[in-house]
Amino acid sequence: MERYSRQRDAIFAAISAAGRPLSPQEVLAAGRGEVASLSIATVYRALKTLTEEKWIRAVELPGEPDRYEVTSLGEHHHFKCRSCGRVFDVFHDFDSRKLPAPPEFHVDRLDILLYGRCNECPGPSGGRTRSRA
Repeated sequence: MERYSRQRDAIFAAISAAGRPLSPQEVLAAGRGEVASLSIATVYRALKTLTEEKWIRAVELPGEPDRYEVTSLGEHHHFKCRSCGRVFDVFHDFDSRKLPAPPEFHVDRLDILLYGRCNECPGPSGGRTRSRA
């Protein structure tokens, strides 16, 4: 059981340290820095358990596998870079009373996904080169 705990701790640490939602493959790559023998099956099992225990939550993207982030971030939205595919957190309060919901409807949840290009990806005219630090 110690090995599983070490692997799970590495997975949670990878998600916590990332500062943005990670795909299972990104979790695997980051977790292998701590536990070289980490497998994708172990990552998926740990993601399921950590989600059930509410340490992390799934970030749903239309037509894509879920990404994962810590639950301690609170309510926020996301930005997806169309160039590199990474997803970033967006902390901005939107007034649900000012949304274009039909009259007499009540908005109880707001989930906004912005798309564009992150600051590390080159623009259409050949902007900055991206570093993979």
